[in-house]
Amino acid sequence: MFLVKEANHVNSQAEAAEIIRSRQRPGRPEPRKMGRLKEVPPRPGLWVSASALPGSSPSWRGRGVGMAAGGDHGSPDSYRSPLASRYASPEMCFVFSDRYKFRTWRQLWLWLAEAEQTLGLPITDEQIQEMKSNLDNIDFKMAAEEEKRLRHDVMAHVHTFGHCCPKAAGIIHLGATSCYVGDNTDLIILRNALDLLLPKLARVISRLADFAKERASLPTLGFTHFQPAQLTTVGKRCCLWIQDLCMDLQNLKRVRDDLRFRGVKGTTGTQASFLQLFEGDDHKVEQLDKMVTDKAGFKRAFIITGQTYTRKVDIEVLSVLASLGASVHKICTDIRLLANLKEMEEPFEKQQIGSSAMPYKRNPMRSERCCSLARHLMTLVMDPLQTASVQWFERTLDDSANRRICLAEAFLTADTILNTLQNISEGLVVYPKVIERRIRQELPFMATENIIMAMVKAGGSRQDCHEKIRVLSQQAASVVKQEGGDNDLIERIQADAYFSPIHSQLDRLLDPSSFTGRASQQAGVQWCWGYRREPPQLTKIRLFPAALSISLCRFFGVLILRMWYNGQRIRFYCQVDLG
Repeated sequence: MFLVKEANHVNSQAEAAEIIRSRQRPGRPEPRKMGRLKEVPPRPGLWVSASALPGSSPSWRGRGVGMAAGGDHGSPDSYRSPLASRYASPEMCFVFSDRYKFRTWRQLWLWLAEAEQTLGLPITDEQIQEMKSNLDNIDFKMAAEEEKRLRHDVMAHVHTFGHCCPKAAGIIHLGATSCYVGDNTDLIILRNALDLLLPKLARVISRLADFAKERASLPTLGFTHFQPAQLTTVGKRCCLWIQDLCMDLQNLKRVRDDLRFRGVKGTTGTQASFLQLFEGDDHKVEQLDKMVTDKAGFKRAFIITGQTYTRKVDIEVLSVLASLGASVHKICTDIRLLANLKEMEEPFEKQQIGSSAMPYKRNPMRSERCCSLARHLMTLVMDPLQTASVQWFERTLDDSANRRICLAEAFLTADTILNTLQNISEGLVVYPKVIERRIRQELPFMATENIIMAMVKAGGSRQDCHEKIRVLSQQAASVVKQEGGDNDLIERIQADAYFSPIHSQLDRLLDPSSFTGRASQQAGVQWCWGYRREPPQLTKIRLFPAALSISLCRFFGVLILRMWYNGQRIRFYCQVDLG
């Protein structure tokens, strides 16, 4: 079963800052005081200085710049997406912020210049150092003015970067096209956003696993078509949820590992500009592509691109997120239905108000929020599907505005529902007495076949017994449906002399645990992705910042997720025993 072990945390700001400082690469600026470790944004294969972290500046999320940024997004008089202002976590909002995006553009220009210098282009160390020193020195007001004048966001930031790097201005963006910074930044952001979601999903799985383990043997009425069916257990039902989430975890990990860098490809993907720069030296162009890809932390780059990376990548990513949305919607719908039956509830705060008009209400608002946002998440995959289908030849720009919206919204929505589902899973309340009462209402009808078998063993006729129970069952059903009374079938059987040979066996025949099959054993051995008895495998996923990673290890049927910081384990997320 899933086991969760809490290990040592890095608690103090000073300790976190010292750890990060010790991991700095030479030439990087000294980080300033940072907020709590949990707020550190993911590392996109580059260093984000502490000045860009939440808590260190009131404008850390950045604001929309340029022609598309009409309105004051910090004002109550202007629309702001509730995904950013109300729901999503600060770390996910930061990954999709303007500051993070444009800082990454500058890092990409620096990597390109460093690689071009290494391969022999006339770029000086002084120019490189000037670029390094100004990675975080972004004048957003100037960039907005330049974009308004030039009607081009990338060139606006080329000019803005060049303004604070006058010596390096002439070599910024050398040989590149807009998609060099645009698409490569998008891929870095997608990778880091996935790295944020993976441990959150693992944490939800572990919390639900604790719940399932604790209630693995608690019988409950099963439902098919939302009609009473054979008994199961509360823990086994939860394992249905866990299994779906484990599939989502596998899919998130796969799509994250399958991401490839666009790299250095030029205007139509032919690398013609770089071949010109290096005077026809194919080998140097290939080296340039590989060097920048390595600097960005990607193991592979696309060999073939148009001006952009294929938009089918966006389909793959959002399809996995849409699938996660479907899983969460199913889980939270089940919880909402169980809340109506008063068998289970999500956490309800002491001061929480369920209804402004009906003070007794305990509405499952967290589950409803998850369902609401999950529907939005599931629909977003239509955007990249349609975008990919209408990309003419090497590229058309009608992808841009759509992708600015759908990619960010998909991740902010997924982040929100995982954060909310964790809150739900950590505070689920079960009402065993209500469950028991509902079982008592339905179990007599379910037990009739066992009663018939017991009578036959005691010497009775199967057909005679069947007819007796049929008549008594219809009488009991009439009491329930016509009179609103309780199911009294067992009392009728006890009062009928025909069943006297098995009267002493009725308690055993009506024991709910005898109707749950192998549910408790299945809940104790959670089957995850259908794997069993594998050879040892270990895959590491780099997370934020430079030294933080999550390890996914399958060793002889055991799935383990761990989180590490500077080689020290800071949280043991979950372990799945596959038997």
